[in-house]
Amino acid sequence: MARSIPEMTAVELLHLQQKGELTAQTIAEAFLSAVQQREPTLRSFLWMDSEDVLRQAAAVDAKRRAGQPLGALAGVPVAIKDVLCTKGVRTTCASKILANFIPPYDAHVIERLKAADAILFGKTNMDEFAMGSSTENSAFQQTRNPWDSTRIPGGSSGGSAAAVAGCQTPLALGTDTGGSIRQPAALCGIVGLKPTYGRVSRYGLIAYASSLDQIGPFAHDVTDCALLLQVIAGHDARDSTSAPLPVPDYRAELENPVRPLRIGIPREFFDKGLDPEVESLVRQALREYEKLGATLIDVSLPHSPYALAAYYIVAPAEASSNLARYDGMHYGHRTSQKSDLIGTYAKSRGEGFGKEVQRRIMIGTYVLSSGYKDAYYRKALKVRRLIKQDYDHAFQECDVLMGPTSPTAAFRIGEKVNDPLAMYLSDVYTVGCNLAGLPGLSIPCGFTREGLPVGLQLIGPPFSEEKLLRIARMYEKVTDWHTRRPPLISAKPNPA
Repeated sequence: MARSIPEMTAVELLHLQQKGELTAQTIAEAFLSAVQQREPTLRSFLWMDSEDVLRQAAAVDAKRRAGQPLGALAGVPVAIKDVLCTKGVRTTCASKILANFIPPYDAHVIERLKAADAILFGKTNMDEFAMGSSTENSAFQQTRNPWDSTRIPGGSSGGSAAAVAGCQTPLALGTDTGGSIRQPAALCGIVGLKPTYGRVSRYGLIAYASSLDQIGPFAHDVTDCALLLQVIAGHDARDSTSAPLPVPDYRAELENPVRPLRIGIPREFFDKGLDPEVESLVRQALREYEKLGATLIDVSLPHSPYALAAYYIVAPAEASSNLARYDGMHYGHRTSQKSDLIGTYAKSRGEGFGKEVQRRIMIGTYVLSSGYKDAYYRKALKVRRLIKQDYDHAFQECDVLMGPTSPTAAFRIGEKVNDPLAMYLSDVYTVGCNLAGLPGLSIPCGFTREGLPVGLQLIGPPFSEEKLLRIARMYEKVTDWHTRRPPLISAKPNPA
């Protein structure tokens, strides 16, 4: 049975426009209708301007009719995580302290999307300042998993992941500081890629932890993921950490398998804490690669058990510095209670920041304070270097590392909200990739008995995105997990 427009991939939408069978206007109307139907359940979006979406689509159609050159994403909706600055459009980071912030400029990736004639399709919900693994830390609403609305979509880019999985948009941007693209991609059954640190400019990304943050794509499949990465990747002089390296054509060799292929299996990724059902599905995926001719190699990342602890020192330390500017005087919400300068700072920040953000600011301030910096922060940086060396050694033996993206499938809303340590363990397999600055990709690799998606994580050496996408495509071509859509997609709207 033919798929409806919202169930299609970006490549399919581009193809049908080129054939004259669809217009950007028709596509925009179909996705706006999908948002209207599913948003009461999913709550993926914090902001949507339907009239602006239709205006953008009409402009693309006009260019096509006039025979003007069109960009790589012409007429394709792309949702934006609400941590990326959009000129003239409210950008909140899902925080009360930035509830009324309207940026005067576009982030670099937004400029790239506009140049590619993409349709900027709303701002998506997230954990406040990207701090969380479930999108339960948003100050405004709880996003729900399209496969089971009683469960979380993952975080912190949960709104973007739910919007793609729920067929409210074919593409979305997220950010990944400790797994915030890969983990929600896994829990929502879609593809999510965290590029190498420096591959995508962070200009216009509101910082959480500057040495870890990276912007990346969400999509239904690997081809769409490559398409969106192609548009946003590349050097930008406004970001001093942006790598001045050429960007490969990610789709040119996508259908060519990597042979011979050596897959490293870190034994630390299959230790206690991994759900048996998740492990079983990941090992089945590895057996598929063996059938494709790959060699599985047992490797070790001996310092990975310390990655989570190091991450939760480095990231909060950087956050405590980055978020110091939001004091009610320089930036952000200002309390209405009268007080002196220090009192105004304290009340504004107390009212503006949620509990998890406050917790991480306090941890970060503590580990940077006099007398504790050497004991915690500097030691964490040393561990970070050892973790990077572990990956370097592993990649001398293999082309790619594979394992689970998340230790469990999506958990129920509220299940871990009062247990920060249990919540932090959701990132146990993803944070090492950020500490080492490597590219990581999550692709769907099956479903649990309860019908919840599970993700397979692929990690490659720096700037190996092109190879990583080809390896992921090898698996995708012999499985159909990426073609499945949640049951709510076919559900009829409730009668008014």
